[in-house]
Amino acid sequence: MRSMKGEVVLNIPAEKAWEMYRDNEVISKINPEMLAQAEYIQGDGSPESLRLFKLGPAISNYVKESTEKIEKVEMGQSVTYRVIGGDLRRMYDPYRVTFSFIPVEGKENEMCLAEWKAEFEPLTPETPPPLKARDAALGFLKWFEKFELTC
Repeated sequence: MRSMKGEVVLNIPAEKAWEMYRDNEVISKINPEMLAQAEYIQGDGSPESLRLFKLGPAISNYVKESTEKIEKVEMGQSVTYRVIGGDLRRMYDPYRVTFSFIPVEGKENEMCLAEWKAEFEPLTPETPPPLKARDAALGFLKWFEKFELTC
């Protein structure tokens, strides 16, 4: 299995970033050009829940939507899901992602490290690593602090 990760520092507490990521209403408003809609189509965000992401015009030339089955949740810290439907599923199997929000030591009430980690196996030798998915995810996470300032 191959893996890839990336991270960005956010000028918001990890707890706030976690709440924003888990709330469909909030996450759908952060940057509609990147993420148009998120919804739990089964469950409430706990393991075995299904969450559908419909991507916005800035990303839809790469991925239009993604159905994810939540596998593991560490409350307030991280969520791991496996893509079970959508464009990424037609490129990789498996495709598993973990989003983590880690407080920055000494600045827990101000900053966090938002991490994206993927484990994947391309379906064909020609399928490139999911660099676009990583860059889109990290770019979207960076919008969390911009959105927080407007709330």
